[in-house]
Amino acid sequence: MNEIIDGFLTAIHLIVTFDPEVYEVAFRSIYITFSATVIASVISIPIALFLAFRTFPGKRTIINLVHTLYALPTVLIGLVVFLMLSRQGPFGFLGLLFTPGAMIIGQVILVIPIIIGLTYSALVAMDPVIKDTIISLGANYFQFMASILKEIRFVVYATVAMAFGRAISEVGAAIMIGGNIRGYTRVLTTSIALETSMGNIEFSMALGIILLFIALIVNFVMTSIRREAD
Repeated sequence: MNEIIDGFLTAIHLIVTFDPEVYEVAFRSIYITFSATVIASVISIPIALFLAFRTFPGKRTIINLVHTLYALPTVLIGLVVFLMLSRQGPFGFLGLLFTPGAMIIGQVILVIPIIIGLTYSALVAMDPVIKDTIISLGANYFQFMASILKEIRFVVYATVAMAFGRAISEVGAAIMIGGNIRGYTRVLTTSIALETSMGNIEFSMALGIILLFIALIVNFVMTSIRREAD
């Protein structure tokens, strides 16, 4: 028990003294996850709008597939991206494997189904009167979509926050396609796994506290958004 307490105190010391390596890993994690979340949102929200307001063959199958991909194993994402970006893969010429760019790609794939699915659910649950009112006011396609998104903006904000939290806590794909390279692709989750296996418990605990703090911030943001929506 004393070892745990000592480790916790040492971890706090590393945080309050702004240990360079601790904060380097933390900021890299935030940068990669923030970039992936923004890219995924730009891709996913238009797709959700299309699915919600267009009818076409196979639509139900696509929606079921999106919901299934909520539970997509991160190691499977890592394997697929690894194969695509390896030297023998179709995109090997890009030289992205074991780079932050590859990790961003992996996180984008991870959270796209979440953002599409939750945004789509919010869109189809909207009061039809709102949609009819926007159309009756003479809105064109883009004005209609913008007005619809404004109506569900709090749900979209909460969805994006949830996607960020899901991505920053991912570890399997990050190790496989990032390589956990010190000073380059090492992030919070991969560092915790590595340092714990090496017996550097204090350093791992410091990173874990930061990761927990980020998770608390995300949860606070989501709670505030829900309260604002209500």
